[in-house]
Amino acid sequence: MDDATMILSRAQVREVDRIAIDEYGMPGIALMENAGASAARLLRELAPDAARVAIVCGRGNNGGDGFVVARHLQNAGRKVTLLLVCDPAALGGDAAVNYAIVKRMGLEMHPFASPNDMSANRHRLSQADVIVDALLGTGFAGTVKRPFDQVIEEINAAGRPVFALDLPSGLDCDTGQPSNATVRAAHTITFVAKKPGFLAPAAAAWVGRVHVADIGCPAEIIQRVRSPM
Repeated sequence: MDDATMILSRAQVREVDRIAIDEYGMPGIALMENAGASAARLLRELAPDAARVAIVCGRGNNGGDGFVVARHLQNAGRKVTLLLVCDPAALGGDAAVNYAIVKRMGLEMHPFASPNDMSANRHRLSQADVIVDALLGTGFAGTVKRPFDQVIEEINAAGRPVFALDLPSGLDCDTGQPSNATVRAAHTITFVAKKPGFLAPAAAAWVGRVHVADIGCPAEIIQRVRSPM
């Protein structure tokens, strides 16, 4: 569904997912696949010369989207490095499935949680042509805890263009308020619809250019929960 004026809140996004999975029988992993594939396609269009991509992944579905993006970019000939702000053994559900796939593909991976990791990955971030933020999704609210706050500081300090998946990590999707640590994105690839917080003056310095990526939900589901601007 292509409607640049459409806005969905945190609760509405959850409802779209619930209806798609529970009422329409769409597997959650299909939604994650569609989201990641759409994001990877947009990134290739927006940064066609980006040969080296660093993708920073958390443990939730946002990280799972990052694993899908990694697979598609690697298949498209990009050199992908995954920086994991999570214990792979703690991954669950669809994120765990997609992590297992990229691991079997032999993608370069490094932990990104301890002080030693910060130092080692600083160089990897600075050497990337673009960085993908797949740390924290729409469920985030409040204060960014360690080590995520330190990782976000390293992302921002790298001086590379950042593509945020769904929203910049540390930004509240409903209010647009930045947290104690917030990713400063050049581009935000958001799924299904823009989020209300993107319109807040406080968010302008963090979201960059916003692009809406389709995840394949039936249009009538979105119509049921949509909030036009």
